[in-house]
Amino acid sequence: MTSAPRFRTVSRSAIYVDVADQIRDAILNRSLSSGERLPPERELAQQFGVSRATIREALRHLQAQGLLASRGRTSPMQAASPDAAVDRFCEALTHVVQLRNVSLPDLIELRVAIETAAMTRSAAAPVSAHLDEARAALEAMEREQISPTEFHDVDIAFHVALVAASGNQALALVMVAVKDSIRLHLEEALQARSFAAIRPRVVEEHRALLRAIERGNAKSAATLLRAHLSEFYGT
Repeated sequence: MTSAPRFRTVSRSAIYVDVADQIRDAILNRSLSSGERLPPERELAQQFGVSRATIREALRHLQAQGLLASRGRTSPMQAASPDAAVDRFCEALTHVVQLRNVSLPDLIELRVAIETAAMTRSAAAPVSAHLDEARAALEAMEREQISPTEFHDVDIAFHVALVAASGNQALALVMVAVKDSIRLHLEEALQARSFAAIRPRVVEEHRALLRAIERGNAKSAATLLRAHLSEFYGT
């Protein structure tokens, strides 16, 4: 027996949208918790007073938004996990950036704004666990045998950790999405120059940035961050 909330019948205009709106509200207000299965299509159709075809259209709509996840062809859908929703958000933002042809300088300015705001908080009252993550990423970057691909991954992990150290979940979420949007630019930047030549400088700049945060110097961290990103991407 499912514990999912009962739904009211809907009007005949834009029926599947009304159905989707009710289920979306239940997911967002936690009436349907993450991972909880929806009732079968037949039962949902009875609750809403609509056809099973309408239910399927509403569920497809919500799945496309990342709010529902499928457990197989015959199993009822379930409310998506927060991680799945974040992945869909990142994917959507990346596509929008590409479709609108957002320039690299604009993306860098957005990233600087996000990281500067976060580092002001991180320098004042950091979340220690995330600072530890940044230190671990820096240690990985310092390894002589690290490949360009691995270096890219830990470079991003370093910056994401410093933003997360602010304790502001909204900033951390947007940072994760933005870093995916500029991934291609970063890979191109690494390919265009000698990795062996730029790696020591990039590592030292990250080391200085982490020291500024550890010492509570938000102003210095912001200055170092802008110089680091602008010089690396040539903006």
